[in-house]
Amino acid sequence: MTTTAVPTVDSTEKTSRLGRPSRPVTGVGRPGIAWAAPAAVFFGLFALVPLLLVVVLSFTRWNGLGSPEFAGLDNWSRLLDDPVMVKSLWLSLVFTVLGVVVQTPLSILLGVWAAGPQRNRAVLSAVYFVPLLLSITAVSVLWRAVLDPNFGVPSQARWIFGDGNLFGTQVGAIGVLVFVSTWQFTPLHTLIYQGAARAVPGVLYEAARIDGAGTVRQFFHITLPQLRNTVVTSMILMVVGGLTTFDTVLILTQGGPGTDTTNSAYYMYQKAFKSFDFGGASAIALLLVLVATLVSLVMVRLTGYDRMRSTMEGV
Repeated sequence: MTTTAVPTVDSTEKTSRLGRPSRPVTGVGRPGIAWAAPAAVFFGLFALVPLLLVVVLSFTRWNGLGSPEFAGLDNWSRLLDDPVMVKSLWLSLVFTVLGVVVQTPLSILLGVWAAGPQRNRAVLSAVYFVPLLLSITAVSVLWRAVLDPNFGVPSQARWIFGDGNLFGTQVGAIGVLVFVSTWQFTPLHTLIYQGAARAVPGVLYEAARIDGAGTVRQFFHITLPQLRNTVVTSMILMVVGGLTTFDTVLILTQGGPGTDTTNSAYYMYQKAFKSFDFGGASAIALLLVLVATLVSLVMVRLTGYDRMRSTMEGV
C-alpha cells in the first residue's frame, strides 16, 4: 500500500481569494500613537512651552518682578543698535567656525583609527572618552585652575606662555575656549565617526588593496566618501553647540577681557540676570534659536543631506 504525500503550504505562502499572496500573520502590529505620547508630552512641556514663553517675553518689558508690560518691537530695535550685541554675534560665529575647523579633522582621524584592529585600541579609546563623561562645569573649573596665570602651568613655563596670562588678551582667551571645548567634545564626535567607520563594507578596502591603493588613498577615496552623511550630522551638532556655548565662557573668561569673549549666549545671561532685562534677554534667545535653525537648514540643503542617499549604494 502506497501513500501519496500531500504538499503543505507554509503560512507565509498562502494566497488570498484574489490570487495574490497574503501577508504573513505575525501578531506584532505597529506601535500606536500611545507609544509616542510620553515623548510628545515631554517635548511639549520642556521645549515648546518654554519657547512660546520666550517668544511672548521678547515683546515685553519685564525685570522679573510684577507683570510684564507689552513693549512691541522695542527690544528688537535696541538689539540692532547695541554694539555689544553685534560683537557677540560675531564672536559666536568665530567660536563656531573655529570649533568646526579644529574638531572635524581630529574627530575623523581619531574615529577612523578607533574603528581599526590596532592592539590596545579599546583601552586607549576608553581613556580618551573620559572627558565626555565629565560635566562642562567640572571641565571648565579644572582647566581654569590648570591655566591660572599665578598658580597654574603658565606661571611655571613662561618661556612658552610669555607673561603666563592667557586670559589677558582676546586671542589668548579665545584660544583657551576653543581648546577646552575641543578637549571635551571631540570624543563625542570621535564616537560618532567610529561607529560610521565600522559600518563601511570591508569589501571596498579589499578591492582597493587588490588594485594597489595604499592606506592614504583608501582613506580619501573610500572612507571619507562613506562618511559624508556622518560629517554633516557632526557638523550640525558642532554649529548648534558653538552658537549656544555658555558654561565654558561663564567659568573660564566671564566674557573678558572686557567684552572680547562675550558671545550671544553669555550676553543673554548678562541681560537677564545682571541687568534684569528679561525682555531683551528673551529677544536674544529667540534670535539664537532662529540663527541656529537657519544655519542648520542651509547646511542640510547645501550638502544634500535632506535627500538622505545611502552611502551603501552599489555595494
